[in-house]
Amino acid sequence: QVQLVESGGGLVQAGASLRLSCVATTRAFDSYALAWFRQVPEKAREGFSCISISDNKTMYEDFVKGRFTLSRDDAKNTVYLQMNSLKPEDTAVYYCAADTGRCSVLASTYRYWGQGTQVTVSS
Repeated sequence: QVQLVESGGGLVQAGASLRLSCVATTRAFDSYALAWFRQVPEKAREGFSCISISDNKTMYEDFVKGRFTLSRDDAKNTVYLQMNSLKPEDTAVYYCAADTGRCSVLASTYRYWGQGTQVTVSS
């Protein structure tokens, strides 16, 4: 069982930056692919970035590419999401997810989820 705890959300103005963190309670953090999702009310959870096991390859959906950067620190059991040039449409609850499979932005890929952290971007 893996527990994930996100932090770093908040209220910022458009154009600002935030860094989200997700800490995992597991002895085998380096065996997990990790991903970030976001969700707004009445919409499905939307995956947009993931990082793979061992080679740390990342992938991003187009709507965050060039603005968001995903990284992991296996020594700290932590995955980071650096978000720059934030837009009001980035407002959502952000979730990290983990599983032992491949890097994917499909929610069904992941068994383990954090509780979410709210990001609000004002115009």
